[in-house]
Amino acid sequence: MKFVTFQYEGRRKIGVIDPDTQRVWPIESVLGGPVRDMLDLIRRYDAAKGEMTLGSVGIPLADVRVDAPIPRPDRNIFCVGKNYHDHAHEFTRSGFDAGSKLAADAIPEAPIFFTKPPETVIANGDPIRYPHGVSDSLDYEAELGVVIGKGGRGITKAEAYDHVFGYVIINDMTARDWQSRHKQWFLGKSFDTFCPMGPWLATADEVDAANLGLRCWVNNELRQNANTRDLIFDIPTMIETLSAGITLYPGDIIATGTPAGVGIGFNPPKFLQPGDRVTVEIDGLGRLSNVLD
Repeated sequence: MKFVTFQYEGRRKIGVIDPDTQRVWPIESVLGGPVRDMLDLIRRYDAAKGEMTLGSVGIPLADVRVDAPIPRPDRNIFCVGKNYHDHAHEFTRSGFDAGSKLAADAIPEAPIFFTKPPETVIANGDPIRYPHGVSDSLDYEAELGVVIGKGGRGITKAEAYDHVFGYVIINDMTARDWQSRHKQWFLGKSFDTFCPMGPWLATADEVDAANLGLRCWVNNELRQNANTRDLIFDIPTMIETLSAGITLYPGDIIATGTPAGVGIGFNPPKFLQPGDRVTVEIDGLGRLSNVLD
């Protein structure tokens, strides 16, 4: 199923979305009872999924406002850097990689993690705030997001997919000058509005996460075009690495990295400007589109 968080008649609700018919079904009409938010649904999903039936005509999407699927995550979003071969090389060549200057060092030996705070999350269609006077080197990163369904610590690669609830599109916005100046990634990745997410959250049975086409446009120019099968470290490896020492909880989000074609990969770099639109599309997960304001 595909789930959304949306606002209708003055209330925020969780719903099942059908992109083909452009309709949404409030979860209370599907389950016969209320669900507090997306995290509540994730925690209850295994017990409730057998009871889910679309028994009404639903609400036209045009009549609702769709929010980010998890508008405010309980914890920081876990992110993986340099996780596609071509992007790892373009990042090293760009000079913005404080940890590597040599082509031979471009491919990491283990997953590189950083985080983005909950305040970065915005919905499809929401404006990305351009930080005038703070940074003028903004970049985009189209990514597949993994949402944990069953928490745990010490999760093995063999068990990892059993802990995944579903998948979502993420745009890991970055202030490259801050990333370079501070010799780490947290600050430049964590400005308010720097994590567009959505438009829906698809359950794990909806897509083959190891073989998904991923594309990104800036305005009408296709910049990124890749497939998740090209990940350096696959989803089970990411989950095993994180959970070795950190307990994962339902609703935790992992952004899995971006492929080649980001702005710093061009010579000269193609940084984003106010008014630019960034659109990310992943097979089975819809389109996420936001304008810099």
